[in-house]
Amino acid sequence: MIEIDVVPCADGEVVVFHDDGLSERQGGDRGLTDAEGLVWETDCETVLAAEVLESGQTVPTLHEVLKAVPPSVRVNIELKNAGSTELVAGNLEGEELAEQEELWRPFVRDVLAIADEYRNEILVSSFHEAALSITREVDPSIPIAFLFSDDLEAGLEVTREYDAEAIHPSFELVSGTPFSEGTDDVDIVDAAHEEGREVNVWTVQTWYEATQLAEAGVDGLIADYPGLLC
Repeated sequence: MIEIDVVPCADGEVVVFHDDGLSERQGGDRGLTDAEGLVWETDCETVLAAEVLESGQTVPTLHEVLKAVPPSVRVNIELKNAGSTELVAGNLEGEELAEQEELWRPFVRDVLAIADEYRNEILVSSFHEAALSITREVDPSIPIAFLFSDDLEAGLEVTREYDAEAIHPSFELVSGTPFSEGTDDVDIVDAAHEEGREVNVWTVQTWYEATQLAEAGVDGLIADYPGLLC
């Protein structure tokens, strides 16, 4: 499986890009691309021409990425941002959830419509409950996963609310590993597996982390370098 992040540019095209901004991250001295501005406030011509990390490669569309991925390869599409600075991550309810769903609905529809043109098995993930809610609304058959970095109980609550097929916690939340951070009272791997859910953790950066997490029973490792266990 490969994991990609999607955001819209100003013209509505869905592009594959991790950050909100096209230039350097806060505190950084190297531009992510040779363009500037928020992706969703920048016209698509500029976004798609932006060179990434002086690599000679430019920002691709979701169409271009899915065309390049063999149909046999699963694709995890993370709904990173719907094109707004007013998005709220985490657990929501009532009017706040409804308002966030309105922000996400057009973008989620666009993403799923594009994915439907290809034969890859898709998993949709997000830190935003409203994004997963709309994914379920648009196509209940598409597997989803909730991303979270700290509160295990809150993460499980959202996961259960939408009966998500997978759960994507930060790898530090996996108990029984040398780097678990106060999570020994809740075994996220056992809890998820008992409910029939996959556990895919992020962001794994070293061979040591990868081997420890594999031994702890996680199903997938989200990593920048896919050869960590090779």
